[in-house]
Order: sequence, then C-alpha cells, then structure tokens
Amino acid sequence: MTNFSLSNQNLASKSAKPIMIIGALFFVFGFVTWLNSVLIPYLKIACELNNFESYLVAFSFYISYLVMAIPSSWILKVTGFKKGMALGLVIMAVGALLFIPAALSRTYELFLLGLFIQGTGLAVLQTASNPYITILGPAESAAKRISIMGICNKVAGAIAPIALGAVTLKDADALTERLKLMDNFQKAEALDQLASRVITPYILIILVLMILAVLIYLSALPEVDTDKEDETVAASNSNKTSVFQFPHLLLGVVTMFLYVGAEVIAGDTIISYGASQGIALSTAKFFTSFTLVAMITGYIIGIVAIPKYFSQDNALKFSAVLGVILVLIAVFTTGYTSVACIALLGLANSLMWPSIFPLAIAGLGRFTKIGSSLLIMGIAGGAVLPLFYGYLADFYSPSKAYWLLLPCYLFIGYYAIYGSKIRTNK
Repeated sequence: MTNFSLSNQNLASKSAKPIMIIGALFFVFGFVTWLNSVLIPYLKIACELNNFESYLVAFSFYISYLVMAIPSSWILKVTGFKKGMALGLVIMAVGALLFIPAALSRTYELFLLGLFIQGTGLAVLQTASNPYITILGPAESAAKRISIMGICNKVAGAIAPIALGAVTLKDADALTERLKLMDNFQKAEALDQLASRVITPYILIILVLMILAVLIYLSALPEVDTDKEDETVAASNSNKTSVFQFPHLLLGVVTMFLYVGAEVIAGDTIISYGASQGIALSTAKFFTSFTLVAMITGYIIGIVAIPKYFSQDNALKFSAVLGVILVLIAVFTTGYTSVACIALLGLANSLMWPSIFPLAIAGLGRFTKIGSSLLIMGIAGGAVLPLFYGYLADFYSPSKAYWLLLPCYLFIGYYAIYGSKIRTNK
C-alpha cells in the first residue's frame, strides 16, 4: 500500500464526512445489488423461466463489471473520484428507469438490459469508491475501513429483499398454484399484474439515486492522487512498465472472481434453493436477509479484530476454511440444516472482500487505478458462476450444484497463504 494520500489521511482523521459519504454509497450498492435475490424468483414466475434463464438476472447485472471496469478507470481519469461517483449514480438511475417499460410489456430482455445498465453505473462507483476508502487511511487498517463499508452495504442488502419481496412475492405460492388452473388469457392477465408490481419500488429507487447523485456532486469530498507514489514504492516500481507485472494483483483478480461468484451464489440462490427443499416462498423470501445478517456479523468481527488480533491475510485463511466446511455440510444435508449452511456462507464471505482488495493493490503505486479496475472486473464472477450453478441445478439438482463452491474456497485459501505474497513474475 502507498502513502501518497497522507494529506488526505490527515483530513480524514479530522472529519468523518468522507467516510460517511462513501458509507452512503456502499448502502446504495447493497440495496440495488441484493434486489437480484428477489428478482430471480419473481421474474422466474412473471416471465415463465427455468433456473438457467432466471439466473441471467445475475449474469446481466454482474457481466457489466467485466465490460465496463477498464472504461470506468478512463472515466475516473477525466472526472476524478467525486464526479465519477455522481455519474455512476445517474447511470444506475437510467437502468432502473428501464424497469418501467419492461414491467408494462413483461419483456424479460428489457429487464436484463436495465440490470446491465445498473451494473454499469455500479462499475463506475465501485472502481472509484473501493480504492478511495482503501487509501483514505493506514494500510494495515484498510480491511477495518472496508468492513465498515461492508456493514453499510449488507444492512441495505438485508433490507432490500424483504422490502421488494413484500411487494413482488406477496401471495406468490398461491398465485403459482392458481396459474396451473388458468387458461392462456387468464394466465397472461395474472402475470401482467404480477409484473406491474415492480414499477412503484423502482420509481422510488430512481428518485433516491438522483438525489444522492446531486448530493455527491455538491459535496466537499476530497480528491486523492493515485498517480503519485512515495519514494519507497516509486523505487520498488521503477522497473515496472505494466500492471501485468504484479503477480499478486493478477492472482487477486482471479480470487476476486471466485469470491464474488461464491457470494452471489450464496445470496441469490438461497430463496429458490429453499423453495426446492419444500419451504414456502412466503418463508424463503427472508433467507437472503439471513445470509446478509451473517455477513454483517463477520464485518463487525473484522472491525473489532483487524489488525489488533489477526491480520488481513489470516482473516482470509479462516474465511476460506469456514467456506469449505459449510459447503460440505450443505451438500450432505437437506431442509433447514442445508439452507442454514448456505446462509452461514455469508459469515465465511464477509471478510473476503475487505482482505482481498487491500492485499491485491498493495504496492501498486501509480498503477492503483488500473489495478482497481482489474479487480472490479473480477466481480464478473457474479455473472458467470451463478449461471453455471443454474445449469447444474437444472441438470442435477439445486443441492448438488453447490459442489461448484468447493474449488472456489480452496483457491481463495491458496491466495491467502501464498498467492498474495508473490511479488516477482517467474
């Protein structure tokens, strides 16, 4: 980690405003992102989809990170962090706006386009805010600051599926049974009414995003210059001409890809998985919130314990081991026990992002922005792995599909133990 933001660090120590502003952004990330856990079963009913098709919701949302992360770094070079964050919020509002015609016409492709545009806005926001909060203070406590942001993110994420589920999945079990008895005309009318339920919530989301964009634009959020390096980092990077000469970063991108895929699978599949275990949707719609409460618990542990009691890389080692154990129990059990293990993956996943990000950008200096962009591209794991899970769930079973998570956690453990320490290409 560099010390190029020392003046901004001193500024942050005098005022909590930058942390509060970024915290508000992370709340927005969480709220919009974890709506997908409800949209998947909701659109599966409204648009008459199978498992694979329904997980295109996650694919469309997260694939935008792969497509837009590098352009996001270019945007930030022009706009700076603050204006870039405001722009990201506006782009998200445009994506949310598409949900209105999508709902009125019950057009699944339009829903997916809206999700892709929302993800594009989030790619800009994430590319700006994650290195910003990492840099805004001492390197050894970066995981603690990111954990605070994670609490903002996951509190919103816990609220979002309950709020949207109360509207969109109300009486969903009874409706599913009634649809079986309807003729084509009646079914179309009932599904049109179901699709329209999403309009009012997304109008409110658009208003909040636009208000927050204006507040961010007018705020006194300080800029940090990531193109400058302190003398030590500059000396160590003197022979570096490309970001691809940092193996710990490249392995970090792979680790981020696998981690985000695992987190999205745990959060976005648990409602449908609960239903496949014979649990009513009226109950299962709360399961994503349980997963996020487990993540919040992990973030609190990180705030208290890092770096006082254990380091960022040790937190990552423990998280990977816990993930392996929970996956094995989930696969070999059924019912509420299995579902509870998937929910508890939230605890295993909680300290992964706060640990991976600072470990991966450590010592990048003037390559920090592009390195951050590559890490944000790793979020595309949330697009690819859930889609693969949906395929396995259709081909085998939703329970056996969770075997997909095992190699993910094993690689994360490798990165914690060895990969994050590699500094020279061999």
